[in-house]
Amino acid sequence: MRFAMVPVWLLAAGLQAQVPQHLETGFRAISQERLRIELKFLASPALDGRLSLQKGADAAMEWAASEFAKIGLKPAAGGSFLQTVPLVDYRADREASGVLLAVNGKTERFPANISFPNDAAIRGRAILAGFGISAPELKYDDYQGVDVRGKIAVVFTGEPQDENAASVFNGKGATRYRNNIYKAFEAQRRGAIALVVIPAPNAKRAPRPAAQTGVQRLARRSTQALAEGGPAIPVAVADEKAAAALFQNAPRPAAELQSAIDSAGKPIGQPIELGEVEVRQVIAERRRMDTGNVVGILEGSDPSLRNETVIYSAHYDHDGPAPEGGFYPGADDDGSGAIGVIELARAFAANPVKPKRSLLFALFAAEERGLLGSYYYAARPLRPLATTRAVINFDMIGRNEEHISATKDAIEIAPDTSNEMNLVGAKYSPEYKSQVEKWNEFIGLRLSYKWDDEATQNVFFRSDQYPFIQKGVPAMWWFTGFHPDYHQTTDTWDRINYPKLEKILKLAYLTGFHFADAPKPPAFVPAR
Repeated sequence: MRFAMVPVWLLAAGLQAQVPQHLETGFRAISQERLRIELKFLASPALDGRLSLQKGADAAMEWAASEFAKIGLKPAAGGSFLQTVPLVDYRADREASGVLLAVNGKTERFPANISFPNDAAIRGRAILAGFGISAPELKYDDYQGVDVRGKIAVVFTGEPQDENAASVFNGKGATRYRNNIYKAFEAQRRGAIALVVIPAPNAKRAPRPAAQTGVQRLARRSTQALAEGGPAIPVAVADEKAAAALFQNAPRPAAELQSAIDSAGKPIGQPIELGEVEVRQVIAERRRMDTGNVVGILEGSDPSLRNETVIYSAHYDHDGPAPEGGFYPGADDDGSGAIGVIELARAFAANPVKPKRSLLFALFAAEERGLLGSYYYAARPLRPLATTRAVINFDMIGRNEEHISATKDAIEIAPDTSNEMNLVGAKYSPEYKSQVEKWNEFIGLRLSYKWDDEATQNVFFRSDQYPFIQKGVPAMWWFTGFHPDYHQTTDTWDRINYPKLEKILKLAYLTGFHFADAPKPPAFVPAR
């Protein structure tokens, strides 16, 4: 598709840029007033914070499905707008669970955060597998010369050369390999029976405080996990005491081993035996329950391209009732993204000219419980991922970015972000990034890529674009940033910057139409 770019001086002068005529009807259909009305409903007391597997989330799910039907989308899940997502809701007995190993001739239990929804007592030889990363495009493989079949893999947190700005692992930023879920899938693929993640002994940068993530606030709630489609082995995240006990009889200290990796930029290349270990999970309560991703399709107009897909996504769940009373409205997180996906479905449906490729509009379940809906879709896609050309994921697109306590020493935020939006994951598709920038000439937002170069807050892994990046699909998180109301009872509908939200959706409309129409869709670049 050819289009005339708008000179920057025109936007600076405040003049209205004219979008291509064949896109104009849908572009102008995006309505601030409707966005305000729908967000007021999603963030209302009636939905009680939309906690996964509770009535509020179910009501949001059913409402979204009914809106897709009204718009005229086609059901994407075998005649239904709901793709069933099977979950296990469970509570572990933390006093009985943990990592067990011999210390001074006696078995000692070390507390660990274990992700596994079943009772387990997995015992075996523990083998260090470096950082647990296999990245062929970066010529790095921690499993080279290390066989973990039938064994318990032990890996460091983070990535090699975390403090080296010249590291092939995106300098001091993050790549798709840093996340523990990736490391679990990789250990499982290599035949490990369990994974134990220990702190990298030489790490200098502390992770984000738990108080900012809701971990402490939600600790009394049950945990949720995928019944299928997620890691099938226990993943135990242990602390420094457990790590010291693991290395008590190792041939080399953990810090020395990490230093060897970091100095050479190469894996250890040989097995490091850490003795017998047991990963024990004792489940106190367990329920098998279902939720659903809300999915609808607008079929492409070109018979030869309509089997290819561009996805617009967001999540509809949030944090539910507040322990101190009231509820977490989640207007920005992610009511803003959810109503944005629905509004864009309306815009495309209203536009007389339809794009050549098909559009899938997806509202994912249980994002706040670990990206469960999007991980499930990535494992059980309704349309092939091999022909999914791009994902535009919205999560928190309605506010102005401000510092919270966890970000003050991590990153620089502009004094005025009222017209700024972050793109997260841009290094994995320069073509995607360049198209957003080109179409932004019609909109005039300030685009920021700062979160791609910062790792302490784990931002890259914290929304539903990430499971698609793991699968090699060009996917970016459109994000207006954190603010003091993030995960608080004050994240209300009346604090949204609706003019900015409208601009973001109009940019997404133009960009997504291009992705769905262009002869050459954006490519995924695994080596950033």
